[in-house]
Amino acid sequence: MRLILLRHGETLWNRESRLQGHENSTLSDKGVLQATRIKDCIRQLSPARVVTSDLGRARQTAELIGYPDAQPDEKLRELHMGEWTGLRKPDLIESDPHSYWQWRAGEYTPAGGESWQAFCMRINTALRGWVLQEDSDLLAVVHSGVIRAACQVFLNLPAERLLPVTPATITIFNFDCPKQQPKLEAYNLGAFIPDKEAAD
Repeated sequence: MRLILLRHGETLWNRESRLQGHENSTLSDKGVLQATRIKDCIRQLSPARVVTSDLGRARQTAELIGYPDAQPDEKLRELHMGEWTGLRKPDLIESDPHSYWQWRAGEYTPAGGESWQAFCMRINTALRGWVLQEDSDLLAVVHSGVIRAACQVFLNLPAERLLPVTPATITIFNFDCPKQQPKLEAYNLGAFIPDKEAAD
């Protein structure tokens, strides 16, 4: 079976390079276009079931690709950014580059935030739970951090070895058996050229 992970389209905060975490901003015009453009690819993959993070930007993306009734799951939320929520990535890099890059490598947690290790455990539990329920292909509309965490727990690929996840792109894990580790079938697959500078 395929586990298909779709990152939501670009949001207004993505456009401003702000960290969103558990907060939300709506899709930008570009984000709406991105979601609309990936719709045909999703249709060709024809997942048997669709779930989504319960955050608004993921649910909006699910609606735009034709799944307004996708089942929301709060366990599929983005990493909680704590006191960094709403801050701009360039400002963080300028003011505290060491902490920012340590955080990006999963080795630092902002005050009030979720550690990378706890986040990976949450995502592993959530995604494996859905995979174990399904015999057919499953689509989950999620966030960039969720996809990086999935690469960590399924493939042992640390976040610092991955390019950013471009909005409205697909990552596919192929499971021969739900209880075994999957193979990576696709990463950053979409209607647009992958953006190496995509916002978190």
